[in-house]
Amino acid sequence: MKSYEVNFDGLVGPTHNYGGLSYGNVASQSNSQQSSNPKEAALQGLAKMKALMEMGFQQGVLAPQERPDVAALRRLGFSGSDAQVIERAAKDAMPLLVASCSASSMWVANAATVSPSADTADGRVHFTAANLNCKYHRSIEHPTTSRVLGAMFADQKHFAHHTALPAVAQFGDEGAANHTRFCRDYGQAGVEFFVFGRSAFDTRYPAPQKYPARQTLEASQAVARLHGLSDDGVVYAQQNPSVIDQGVFHNDVIAVGNGEVLFYHEDAFLETDKMLAELQAKLGKRGGNFQSICVPRSQVTVEDAVRSYLFNSQLLSRADGSMLLIVPEECRGNERVWQYLQGLTSSGGLIREVKVFDLKQSMQNGGGPACLRLRVALNQTELAAVNPGVIMTAPLYGTLTQWVDKHYRDRLSENDLADPQLLLECRTALDELTQILKLGAVYPFQIN
Repeated sequence: MKSYEVNFDGLVGPTHNYGGLSYGNVASQSNSQQSSNPKEAALQGLAKMKALMEMGFQQGVLAPQERPDVAALRRLGFSGSDAQVIERAAKDAMPLLVASCSASSMWVANAATVSPSADTADGRVHFTAANLNCKYHRSIEHPTTSRVLGAMFADQKHFAHHTALPAVAQFGDEGAANHTRFCRDYGQAGVEFFVFGRSAFDTRYPAPQKYPARQTLEASQAVARLHGLSDDGVVYAQQNPSVIDQGVFHNDVIAVGNGEVLFYHEDAFLETDKMLAELQAKLGKRGGNFQSICVPRSQVTVEDAVRSYLFNSQLLSRADGSMLLIVPEECRGNERVWQYLQGLTSSGGLIREVKVFDLKQSMQNGGGPACLRLRVALNQTELAAVNPGVIMTAPLYGTLTQWVDKHYRDRLSENDLADPQLLLECRTALDELTQILKLGAVYPFQIN
């Protein structure tokens, strides 16, 4: 039976803004308070989805969250009508209003960790929504994320959903941004690669000194248990604390993997040789031939990687066995990175082609091509069981671009977030979107 890696891209929400909320994310911090263009952001993301679909890759879409999150503001003591809650938050605690308006759910690499049926004990595809508890503005996402994923992957015969891990520092979980799967074929048993920044309980593991390590070893181990993964199908690796302190807040900012290949920076991990040997041994036992491509620091520095998002790219397998790398425009704008990529594609190795996409609106807030997608490996039967409303087609692309043109603003500043009309616009748009994507009632305003 044929199997696929389906990329479900996050649709950028109507409140896309540059709030500078993500400490440790260089782009988020450096572009704080600039005016954003939600319409352009959504259309840039949709253009990438359409392009990959037209290249023959399986492509889906994942809906954004309801924002502003008035219920979250009420939990923090603001009261009155929805408009009054927004007005009072803007007057008394603007940073909390900005957080409640964050459109960061667009980066669905953080939505959940996904294990395909070939790896799990019960033969189902398992999803665990990420608690994202390191940042308040993201910690409020997982209840809606769980409902949306449940509406997309509803057939319990094929799909299993787990609630987010306890929202405490010891179980900080950032989802698939710190998770990669290696396999010979998407439908065969593979090796799941969990990368963590620190251990909550084991002092043998060093921690970064400047920026927080968002993923714990304990969270990764808990997800592996929930998904029923066997020990011989899992590898844990620690991210280099020094690169976290240079702005590498997730592993997908310094490494990307697909199939049998890991593409990574020389400084990405601790005990790299030991980790590579373990991946090679475990994938070999499952019929795979693990390969790695190391980008030397002498050619691309960590700073280059962070500013260009070279590794926050999509590594995609083509029918001829070669690989395609999807990178943001910023890679072409960095002389050292672009020179490295030209040499990589001309060397005759596995990565034969690089395609560049303009994702400036997302990049300025700290997310590239890989941040915008959640990978789900599915066999033909499982793909047929997915809600068909979320699978990208040419007609759906046309409908969604019209929807964006109708509902999205082309400029949004911090002051605009205090406009109660923005909440009404967002709810009207999302109510229509759930009908387009056939999701049913998934948002709090539709349920309560």
